[in-house]
This record gives sequence, C-alpha cells and structure tokens, in this order.
Amino acid sequence: MTLAVAPGSPATRILGLGHYRPGNVITNHDLIARGVDTDDEWVKSRVGIAERRWADPDETVVDMAEQAASKALAASGVETSEIDLVLVATCTMPTPVPAAAPNLANRLGILAPGAYDVNSGCSGFVYALNAASAAVLTGQARNVLVVAAERFSGWLDMSDRSTCIILGDAAGAAVVGPSDTAGLGPVVWGSDGEQFDTVAIDQESHFFRQEGQAVYRWATGKMAPIALEACRRAGVALEDIAAFVPHQANLRIIDALARRIGMPNAIVARDIVTSGNTSAATIPLALSRMVERGEILSGAPVLLLGFGSGLAYAAQVVLSP
Repeated sequence: MTLAVAPGSPATRILGLGHYRPGNVITNHDLIARGVDTDDEWVKSRVGIAERRWADPDETVVDMAEQAASKALAASGVETSEIDLVLVATCTMPTPVPAAAPNLANRLGILAPGAYDVNSGCSGFVYALNAASAAVLTGQARNVLVVAAERFSGWLDMSDRSTCIILGDAAGAAVVGPSDTAGLGPVVWGSDGEQFDTVAIDQESHFFRQEGQAVYRWATGKMAPIALEACRRAGVALEDIAAFVPHQANLRIIDALARRIGMPNAIVARDIVTSGNTSAATIPLALSRMVERGEILSGAPVLLLGFGSGLAYAAQVVLSP
C-alpha cells in the first residue's frame, strides 16, 4: 500500500522503531501504600490503568531517550553517520535549557547534527515526526532520528490523586528517511488555544495539574473528525486501517474515540493499562511495542492521533516499518 501525496512529490517513511520503559513497576496498590487516597478498582474504572513505570531517581529524560533511540537505529539499519537531524519531543526536562537533543546526539555518537527539542506535550511525537519528514523532503537531512521521552515522576503531587495515578515515564523513537513510496500521509493538526491552560505545570508548586473533565469532553467531542480527515487525506478507507494508536490519555477516551471513528478491522492500542500516560512518548511507545509483538505487519496503515496540552492535536496515517 502507498499513501496519497501530491503528484510528483518525494516521499518519506518510518524506517525503524524503538522504545524503553523503566524497570520500576508501580501498581495501584503501590500508590496506596505510598499514601495516595485511592483504590485499585477506582483507578481502573476511571482511567483504565493497572500499573505504570517510574524512572530511578538518577535516571533522566536523556537516559531513557538514549535507550529507545539505540533500538530504533538498530531496527532501521541506518548508521549514526547517516543521521543529519535529531529531534526530541518532551515537556519534562528539569530545566528549559539545555535541550535534550544535542546531549542525546552526542551520546549516540552522531556528529554535529541539527538538534532541537519539540515541546507540544502529548501531541509532540506527531509534530516532531512531521518536522522530520519535512527536513528530508526539502533536502535538509538524509535521515532524522525522532525521540519522545518523558519523566513525569519528578513532577507529581502525590496528594493529588487525579494526576499522580495517571502519569508514567518512558521513551519511544523512530528513524525517518526517504522512500520510493509514501509511508507518511498528510498531517491534520491544529490547536484550541482558548483552553491552553487546562493541562499545565503549576507555576507555584511546579507540580503537574490538569482539568480532567474539560480535557475529556474536548478529546471525545473534537478528535474523531480530525482522525477521519487524516484518513481521507491519506486516501485510506477506514476498513483498511490496521491499527489505531491514539495518545494514551485515558482508556475511556481511547475506547470512545475508537467507536466514533469506526475502524472495523483495526487493533486499538491500549498501552495505558501497563504503561500509564507518558505524554509525548505514548504514541511511539505503544506503536513500537505493537510492532515488536507482531500485531502490526510491515507496510500496514496505522492511524496516529496525538492530543493534549495546549490544547494541540495532530493526526496522521503512517505505514508500519
């Protein structure tokens, strides 16, 4: 299969994927033991999470990014000398400066690439994926390493059960390069800036906060048409979508969107059950794990849908590597 692009246009695709989850498994019962006022059944019924992963105290965003990126590079067959640009989608670096991308590139032995971070929260991976594709299509890079890595365990208020039960740490990565046929369909993106502060880091406490009900209503009410438009622009019928990989925000949101979009043959990513919400990392993490398990065949069309802080969103059909 190939995806629709403008006639005569060059094309790009994902050449390889990789992911990393920290070794610390935090169950709902572990949260209760830490003093969180909740119970296992409440968490599962509200957000669908049974467990999440938290990084070690000395494990950083860049540490996790390096693990995922190394796997993506190995899977792609692209040498570090062939990478001209490194992008890191993250909103959880401990300080605004320096960016993660130059540090990551240096660790991987990628010499003097372009390197910058993308901060678009939960839709950050899809935004970075399209920045990577544009760089290849315009001849600014031969191949691009795209990594999404988040470490939310350092930003949690353990007295706020509406947020500390949700978030986890992880990284996912992809290598984007040129292709004879289109493997990345047209992106459909945008934002609802009137609600920009419904998901945020509190300026005084420096803890993560969100208006959960407002985000739930916005996501379930607004995102299905965006996903449908991405399929239309890619020229892919809903029955041909092999997998649906939305941002892993909440299991109820995921299931509601899958029903409203209506993809009869698609496997739906529900990585949130064992990984929690890892913001920008959720989509590449879930996609990489599904490919690794053999649930998605090479070349199969996959619908990606990122949405969250900002409120920014981005949807796109891609072909599995």
